[in-house]
Amino acid sequence: MTFRVLPIETGVLDELRKSDDAGREPRVHIEDDEYGQPLRCCLRRSKPGERLMLVSYAPLRRWARDNGAEPGPYEEVGPVFIHAEACDGPENPEWPEALRGTRRVLRAYNGNGEILGGSLLDGRTELSERTADDLLRDPEIALVHVRAVEFGCFLFEVRR
Repeated sequence: MTFRVLPIETGVLDELRKSDDAGREPRVHIEDDEYGQPLRCCLRRSKPGERLMLVSYAPLRRWARDNGAEPGPYEEVGPVFIHAEACDGPENPEWPEALRGTRRVLRAYNGNGEILGGSLLDGRTELSERTADDLLRDPEIALVHVRAVEFGCFLFEVRR
């Protein structure tokens, strides 16, 4: 099966730069960490000197609205880093190279936006990609969220 790796959509990023999903006006800060932050707009790590925003984001909110779903308590809001200004997005549509080799949680959601299952992965990217593919083979699964283990932050979405 072929799947698509999706960053936060451009229109949503524009909204978040004005007011995040917790209703706050985001503030710009300049990256000073050599390791960088995982950026959800272009699916790479930030570089020193880049202008970033840390915003609250509800990854199921717009998908649920567009698909007539009602995720209820599964509608989480959490912190994500994005560029302060529009960027070109990911360099390619594959599993993000900059986010390889780290432990992840893959959460599978049904068409109602409810969690149907998931997997805790040890950082081997080929296992992450295979697991996402396996989850999406289930016709009940509508989408998969990839999240950081340590903080539970949303990283990106995977769909058919």
